[in-house]
Amino acid sequence: MMTCKEIVRSLDSYIIGQAKAKRAVAIALRNRYRRSRLPKALSDEITPKNIILKGPTGVGKTEIARRLAKLVNAPFVKVEATKYTEVGYVGRDVESMIRDLVEASVRIVRAEHAEKIKDKAITMVDKKITDILYPLKKAGKPEDTDTEQFRAQFYEDYKKGLYDNDTIDIDVKEQPKALNLMDGVGAEINIGQIMGGMIKAPRKIKKMTVARAREILLEEECDKMIDPDSLNKEAIYRAEQEGIIFIDEIDKIAAKKNHGQDVSREGVQRDILPIVEGSVVNTKYGVIHTDYILFIAAGAFHIASVNDLIPELQGRFPIRVELNSLNKDDFKQILTIPQNAITTQYQELLRVDNVELEFTDEAIDTIAEIAEDENENSENIGARRLQTIMELLLEDISFNASDDNPMVKVVIDKPFVLNAMKEIIHTHDFKKYVL
Repeated sequence: MMTCKEIVRSLDSYIIGQAKAKRAVAIALRNRYRRSRLPKALSDEITPKNIILKGPTGVGKTEIARRLAKLVNAPFVKVEATKYTEVGYVGRDVESMIRDLVEASVRIVRAEHAEKIKDKAITMVDKKITDILYPLKKAGKPEDTDTEQFRAQFYEDYKKGLYDNDTIDIDVKEQPKALNLMDGVGAEINIGQIMGGMIKAPRKIKKMTVARAREILLEEECDKMIDPDSLNKEAIYRAEQEGIIFIDEIDKIAAKKNHGQDVSREGVQRDILPIVEGSVVNTKYGVIHTDYILFIAAGAFHIASVNDLIPELQGRFPIRVELNSLNKDDFKQILTIPQNAITTQYQELLRVDNVELEFTDEAIDTIAEIAEDENENSENIGARRLQTIMELLLEDISFNASDDNPMVKVVIDKPFVLNAMKEIIHTHDFKKYVL
């Protein structure tokens, strides 16, 4: 388990700035490890300290939570608070966020179990496919063909993937159609699963490529080897002890006093409250307790404030962190420092079509300045503004690029940026004279 400083350094590789928020989530994650080292009688009494992240859109609230979960491969779901309504109003019930978390946990655990048995499963799948493919390849060959030599060459070619595009007929299991009834009112009834448990799943001969057949048969073999009971039990445990739920737009359900509050807003808060406090939720994989799930809520809080939430819900989010708006220096770092920097993404995308992009320092500085001006003069959408600018900046290059052309190098400098963005710059200059 990483220390708090190591967690922050890992987050720094993808997220610029917001040191306070990174420290808060790093401490919350490290406390989980500390709790796991305590005697059970004491650890049962320690619950996570949930966090509210307050800041404008596009400053990294969601990315911090998502990257945090990836660091430790923890089950993670992001939900929008505005999608939930209290009982009696149209919308999803709040317990669905817990069921979504369990689904995410099941996928993680299944992938881990499948990785452990992958080599054995691949051996069995290869045998099934070659038993089907070999007679087809041998058909029409002279009778005096050296069978051993032919078979050896056949297996060598198969391992190299030379037959991946060949078509074969395989016997596969048909998946029962899922039909969820009463989803959104606290219950899930999957007709396909019920019938699948009562009767044996039908099988059907299907024609497909060798590559596709390998994928389907590998999944079937892994499912046969994995014990579903132990998988579900581990998935429930992981969701309970390691799960992270990110509740976005929580400010939209905060009813501002004396402003014609909507009755459903407070109702949603009261429905969310028992989930955050700790309750029992029934899922198709088993019963889950929500006491030790880490909840991270976020919102811009432009109109309402955190204090407009009901006191009980405020008490379940004792840690509050305010994230800063992004400035020119932040945009420059976002364009160059992260491992997934947007400039790097466009360079790799266009290299596919034989275009080598090079961004000069003056160009990066100009892009960052335009992004800051755009956010100040129009709606502040944070780092997402860079995506809009980069798309407009590279529109002609992206449209005309083709892998039929020879490799060409394109230098993005300050004059190139100013010329591509002249309409935006002219609009801002014109606004200076508009009363």
